[in-house]
Amino acid sequence: MNKAIPTLCLLAALAGVQTSARAQVQTIVPPIVQGAKPVTIERIKIHGAALEGNLEGDAVDRDVIVFLPPGYAQAKNRRYPVVYALHGYSIGADQWTKEIVVPQTIEGAFAQGAPDMIVVLPDSKTVHNGSMYSSSPTTGDFEQFIAHDVVTYVDAHYRTIPKRTSRGLAGHSMGGYGASRIGMKHSDVFGSLYIMSPCCMAARGAGPVNPETEKALEAVKSAADSAKLSFGLRAQLASAAAWSPNPNNPPLYLDLPTKNGVVDAEVLAKWAANAPLAFVDQYVGNLRRYRAIAIDVGDQDGLKAGAAKLHEVLDRYGIANSFEIYKGTHTSAVADRFQNHVMPFFGKNLCAGAGCE
Repeated sequence: MNKAIPTLCLLAALAGVQTSARAQVQTIVPPIVQGAKPVTIERIKIHGAALEGNLEGDAVDRDVIVFLPPGYAQAKNRRYPVVYALHGYSIGADQWTKEIVVPQTIEGAFAQGAPDMIVVLPDSKTVHNGSMYSSSPTTGDFEQFIAHDVVTYVDAHYRTIPKRTSRGLAGHSMGGYGASRIGMKHSDVFGSLYIMSPCCMAARGAGPVNPETEKALEAVKSAADSAKLSFGLRAQLASAAAWSPNPNNPPLYLDLPTKNGVVDAEVLAKWAANAPLAFVDQYVGNLRRYRAIAIDVGDQDGLKAGAAKLHEVLDRYGIANSFEIYKGTHTSAVADRFQNHVMPFFGKNLCAGAGCE
């Protein structure tokens, strides 16, 4: 019998989605656009004040990849809007560049008419492979790291237009969850949102307990132990570190959704409270501030239902948003989407001239 550990997000399903997507269809690389001019790539580190003291021991100085548009070095008096793009679970910023095939897709977007902008890819990978872009004493406050630490640094070190209307936030999979969560809470920082194949939208009910799974998770005492686990089990630990932290439960400082074969209702409640579809009603006013919100997902993506539900909720409140189900799996079309949809979307909706508010 295939018993399931209780889970309240789609990370477990996402494991199968990502595995099958990579096995069946690799990320499709858009054709090189003739005449595209090269961007400048800078690999930097940004100190995460919001991550200091995290119990997991995750890096506080984070890798960040910055793409500067052609002509940035020459146009010394020009300022640019910025797109912050969040990677998914189990990868970091460097692997994210390979999934969305940058800089090629950024250069292609510019060559096809997207206005110049700066693109920033912050790394939020943790001991258990992903921060969930959440606020936790165990992992650190990655929500604040993105919305404050990264944005503040970029505004201080690059010629940005330091206004919310000139900042866009995008993300795919776990990054789509992050764009949803951070977007709802930080409309004072960002002016447009593009949510790609978001995971973990809805709370999930508890299923039968799997003793072997529970035993494997409870045996983890270190990062090395975690690294030996399957994608799905590591995702369980990442979710627990983000949503059910416990400073009094070393060495991992988290509470799992089951213990001794019994479902822990308090942990399930904490996980449910972190599902965007559970808290979206609290942030309707914030969402109304956005100039534009886009949501997309593949027709063969197991995360399609959650993305569609978010669109339905926004429609119910009369919040302007676009929603597209395109042909593809969880990862197959992400590079094409980034070049031909995400970049043009921000080019259209981010303020790039005088008078940005």
